[in-house]
Amino acid sequence: MSGADGTPYAPHTDAETAEMLSAIGVDDEEALFDIPDEVAFDGEFGIEPRTEREIRAECSRIFGRNDDLTEFLGRGHYGHYVPSVVDHLSDRAEFLTSYTQYQPEISQGFLQALFEYQSMLVELTGLPVANCSMYDAATALGEAATLADRVRSTSGDTVLVPEQLREGKREVLANYCAGAGLTVERYPMADGNADVDAIADRVGDDVVMVYAENPTVRGCIEERLGAVGDLAAESDALFVLGSDVVSLAVLEEPASVGADVVVGEASVLGLPTAYGMGLGIFACSDEFLRQVPGRLVGASEDAGGDRAYTLTLQTREQHIRKERATSNICTNQAWVALRAAIHAASLGPDGLVDLANDCVREAAALADRIDGLKGAVAPVHDRHHVREFAVRVDQPAAAIAEDLEAEGFAVHVVGEHLLQVCVTDLNAGRADDLVAAFEEVI
Repeated sequence: MSGADGTPYAPHTDAETAEMLSAIGVDDEEALFDIPDEVAFDGEFGIEPRTEREIRAECSRIFGRNDDLTEFLGRGHYGHYVPSVVDHLSDRAEFLTSYTQYQPEISQGFLQALFEYQSMLVELTGLPVANCSMYDAATALGEAATLADRVRSTSGDTVLVPEQLREGKREVLANYCAGAGLTVERYPMADGNADVDAIADRVGDDVVMVYAENPTVRGCIEERLGAVGDLAAESDALFVLGSDVVSLAVLEEPASVGADVVVGEASVLGLPTAYGMGLGIFACSDEFLRQVPGRLVGASEDAGGDRAYTLTLQTREQHIRKERATSNICTNQAWVALRAAIHAASLGPDGLVDLANDCVREAAALADRIDGLKGAVAPVHDRHHVREFAVRVDQPAAAIAEDLEAEGFAVHVVGEHLLQVCVTDLNAGRADDLVAAFEEVI
């Protein structure tokens, strides 16, 4: 089967195309489109056809230009060892499909896996409802803000977020809020934690949502989340907490500190560090069950009385009238959620806790060693940390980072004299070399 241009991907023959054009009374396909001249392209791309072998060689040459650095980067992107069982199971044909996996009559296995993923989030957050994924932590945060705007009876339109927030996440939130007529406002931090006194002075009838993170973007464990939750509740604002599925294994349970919604990343399990692709988590209290964005997999019984799984309570514009939809998010990260669920199941509850404890222990150990070097203070914030921490250096941070790069290591520059270092099970084996490099360049 091929089209007039010989491509195997066009399903119509020349004769069929001519018949359709004749039926609607136009001479050619171009007449069907109204493309402005300034954006129309009628030429050759100038791309010469090449063999697979030639393309592979070209890709290898391009990839070879990348620096071969050991990354001690973090700030929302974390690499943990992904066991091969995740690849082997998630790559099975039953889980790979060219179209949506949600038809219950043919997708019970996939739906059950997503139900297990949701159940994992419910157990980690203590909140009774979790959807089967969002694009990433940033979109989940944006959806939480629009949820707050819908469900809170306050007269205002302000969303409070920490001043120390990953910029990409802040920009996505700003896009969501601009469309909903909300205003994003920052509250100050106090030595790496939320400044609770400043939040107390700011919350009021005009605030619909208070957002905090645990751990923070600098890896600090928040110590007064309960107080933040109380302040949000007193002003009838939604308390939204950002975290990730590994950290949640050892941190305070979000439900116990008053969180109404938990958002964040689950891509820390099942995926290598992607610096773009993520897996957003979204969990909330029963009160908002019919307001949850995206998809929910529910357990039911079929006509024969057997347990069955199906999508339920969908409030997307794809399924209900557009004006009644609570979200226009169109898809989710089902296959990535499957990988995260497999990874979590392979670790088991104890393994997940062990991994999280290692994140705390390795960060403390590395910070202590860097702190012993002349010209460096670590961690900058006198807090417990998960995976990452800030380092104050006497010399300009950008110059130090450049020198570290020459030694084969990548770290973040977060201020004129501030660096940020992240350690996980993947790079912990190079911690000695990083400390030696620090000693060399500071």
